[in-house]
Formats: sequence, structure tokens, C-alpha cells
Amino acid sequence: MGRGRSRCRESFRKGNGLKLRRAIIPAILGWLGAVGFWIAVGPDEEPGARADAAIVLGAGVEGDTPSPVFRERIDHGIDLLRTGRVERLIFTGAQGEGATIAESAAARSVALEKGVPANAILTEAESASTMHNLVEAQLLMRDEGLETALIVSDPLHMRRAMEMAEALGIEAHPSATPTSRYRSFQTQLPFLLREIYFIHHFWLFGE
Repeated sequence: MGRGRSRCRESFRKGNGLKLRRAIIPAILGWLGAVGFWIAVGPDEEPGARADAAIVLGAGVEGDTPSPVFRERIDHGIDLLRTGRVERLIFTGAQGEGATIAESAAARSVALEKGVPANAILTEAESASTMHNLVEAQLLMRDEGLETALIVSDPLHMRRAMEMAEALGIEAHPSATPTSRYRSFQTQLPFLLREIYFIHHFWLFGE
């Protein structure tokens, strides 16, 4: 009799566990899919939006040469300056592994080669993450009396960057690169999965 009751209880527990898994797993997958879609769509941009500065988020340097992804961001920042949408460029990023100079220094060199006046460029060489990029850029903005910014990054990175800028109290608008090195499904999917992970990390830990 006792063994029969134990078996019944065990079957009941297993049955409830199976039902719970069947309910939770689709819910989690649905949530992750919704977040992925939200990231892929990106924040709304205001065509022609203007600001005091463009914050160009770092993206890696090989030796002293910006990576192709970073180069896209640098070029877009320069275009914003040339078209009068911003007055200053803020290049961010410390020296990473495999680099001989800081990301911001590499970006500054590219901008100078393209004829951007030195007094229109601000740099910081301390940050090694998106949040730190924005924290250091915000400090530069305060020092220079700049109040508004356009955040420059890849389209799939823009949602997280804007969430972080808002959390820091930066008055900013998104300005995603019009072209991206992440064009094919094979390159976009890993980037999107990475962003899904890191947006949850930010929501949970604030960084």
C-alpha cells in the first residue's frame, strides 16, 4: 500500500514537472524571439536629427588600423559632421588585444586623414565596453559643455546602446550606420544572439 502511494506521488511530481517544462520552454523561446525582433527592428531614428556631438562607439583595431566594422562607424560619424548634423566627434575605446594604439586614437587618425579639423575631435582611451564608452563620452560632453548627442553604431547594436544612454541620462538620438559589415544571415545571426544575451545582462546587472 505504502509503495503504491509513493509511486503515485512520484508519477504526480513527474507529470507536474513535465507540464511545467512544456509551459516554460515555449514562454522563454517566445520571449527571446520577441527581444530578438525588437533588437533587429532597432529604435526609431529622426531623419536629419541634429546634436552637439556624435558619440562613435569603438569596435576593435588591428595593429593601428580600425576593423572594418569600426571603419563603418567612423565614416558615418564623419558624414554627420560634414553634413552639419553634429559639431564635434567623440571617438571612444581603449587599446585592445592585438592593437598597437587605442581604438579612439585609430579613429582620430582616420578622421584627420579625411580632413576633419583636430579641434572638432574628442577622444577617450579608457573604455573597453559599450557602457564604459558611453560613461567616458558623457564625461567629455560635460567637460566641453555639450548637451546632446547622436549615438553611432551598427544597427543591431543600436538598441542596447540607446538603452544604456538613456540609463545614464544622456540626451541622445540613434544614428545607425547606413551600411554594415554584418550583411549576410551567417554574420547577422551570431551578432543578434550576442546582443540578445548582452541586453539581458544589462537589464539584470546595469552594465
